[in-house]
Amino acid sequence: MANILKIVQAGHPVLRQKARPLTVDELRGAEISRLIDEMRETMRDAPGVGLAAPQIGLPIQLVVIEDRPEYIDRGDPDEMKARERTTVPFQVLANPRLTVVDRSPVELFEGCLSFADFVMVVPRVHAVKVEALDHRGVPVTLSAHGWPARILQHEIDHLRGVLCVDRMHSRTLTTVRNQARHWGEQGVPEVLTAVGTTDDIDGVLLS
Repeated sequence: MANILKIVQAGHPVLRQKARPLTVDELRGAEISRLIDEMRETMRDAPGVGLAAPQIGLPIQLVVIEDRPEYIDRGDPDEMKARERTTVPFQVLANPRLTVVDRSPVELFEGCLSFADFVMVVPRVHAVKVEALDHRGVPVTLSAHGWPARILQHEIDHLRGVLCVDRMHSRTLTTVRNQARHWGEQGVPEVLTAVGTTDDIDGVLLS
């Protein structure tokens, strides 16, 4: 069985580096093949729906994603439908390049395995296209909207040294427990209204 790797947390310098591309020879080699197996098992163990190589300490352009049916089945059906959350089979993406297809903003709570036990409201675009290499170095193209598009945006951000906290509505940052306790029954528009925005503190003098 593949090793479960340590997921580095926010504050580690590797999460702020721009990752380097992989060559086709590297992708076809035993070392990257083993790493992909380890990343898959680490993502599933967490559990998560995506993992980028910088999150396990390696500044290379490699991502694994997967949203399993059992993850979706555990959620509220109405919420899953509202999030446009659908099953994503396990996929490997190396050197991905993302193109925005639909810029319509979608604001949802989002978490990160490198920012454990916290969630926040993060605006993302609705639909994207991603061109990448698979585990054999073969070009692949993915088109996604809704929650799968969010997964892709989140993980590809990691390869650029960008974290979800850089894109979040900062006043929505909360622990997972408090999100469920205080906001679980609220929609994101109601949450944003309740917590206010950074505009609400403009001009306030702090002493």
